[in-house]
Amino acid sequence: MSRLQLLTHGSNLHYIRHMANTVPLSLHTRAPWPEIGDRETTAMLRAFFNLMERWQLNDRQGRILLGDPAARTYARWKVGQVEASRISRDTRERLSMLMGIHKSLRHLFRDPSRGYDWLRKPNRAFGGASVLDRLLAGSIPDLAAVRVYLDAERGGW
Repeated sequence: MSRLQLLTHGSNLHYIRHMANTVPLSLHTRAPWPEIGDRETTAMLRAFFNLMERWQLNDRQGRILLGDPAARTYARWKVGQVEASRISRDTRERLSMLMGIHKSLRHLFRDPSRGYDWLRKPNRAFGGASVLDRLLAGSIPDLAAVRVYLDAERGGW
């Protein structure tokens, strides 16, 4: 019987439990990057809303970029009512990627308005869609794809 069959066969629950315990996970293992703290998160949210104005995006588009928080939550964040400790890791990572995208655009385009316009232009690297279209697909891999593309264009990290 293959491993896939073992994992999907109901009588092999003991095997699944054994496999789950084969590779111990240390509780003391740290991620290779630092956590995004509450103060950083609050600062990135302020920067995010400034960026939304510069990119001329509406609230619905902003919510998509942040992982679709509730409209009321987004509205509170927008006016500065932020409880950073309640902001998810997912949203923090999205904010970090968006700040990196903005930074890359500033490096690539001396005139910021050219960078903002570039976001809306068709791009062969994204199948003819604009970079903004790719960002608004809404997943973390979509944000990461744009970030990686821009990092490569400006010569890496």
